[in-house]
Amino acid sequence: MTAQLTLALSKGRIFEETLPLLEAAGIRVTEDPEKSRKLILATNDPGVRVIIVRASDVPTYVQYGAADFGVAGKDVLHEHGGEGLYQPIDLNIAKCRMSVAVSAGFDYQSAVHQGARLRVATKYTETAREHFASKGVHVDLIKLYGSMELAPLVGLSDAIVDLVSTGSTLRANNLVEVEHIMDISSRLVVNQAALKLKRERLQPILEAFERATSLKA
Repeated sequence: MTAQLTLALSKGRIFEETLPLLEAAGIRVTEDPEKSRKLILATNDPGVRVIIVRASDVPTYVQYGAADFGVAGKDVLHEHGGEGLYQPIDLNIAKCRMSVAVSAGFDYQSAVHQGARLRVATKYTETAREHFASKGVHVDLIKLYGSMELAPLVGLSDAIVDLVSTGSTLRANNLVEVEHIMDISSRLVVNQAALKLKRERLQPILEAFERATSLKA
């Protein structure tokens, strides 16, 4: 009996930008997650199904084998730590950047140079902790899950660490980018046990992803 493969994806940009890669492997998802309430989606290949999970949960599903492979942003993988995951391909999709931003009137450079203790709001606490530690800046991290731009506007924090794509949300809220931390794109992640036990089934898909990614580059 052919092994069933489970691919973990999150809704939105990653899902949309993974579809052409799947098609390069001859796999088409038969339902739109934006229109369906189902969390397990069939494909035209009875041996491959897609599960829809939160972006931050993709590495966990793959790590513990509930999914054989998945697509996750570098931001999520950095926070997760990547334990138990094989990361063979940077897919170069869902590109953006991780940045520090502050209110337009805040003198960030002076605050950093004076060695003041900064309050930083972010969903990405590990990334923020590492970044500021490498600069020797003391920070109090405030964990938020959304509407990050609000934090400096109402005095909750001096700065935020967040993903920036076009910068339009920052501008709309009178915030400015003051530091670039890292470029972000999404990677294919594979469960290490699945790579051994289901290699025959997985390998052609991984190779198709790799070919499609290199053609796009």
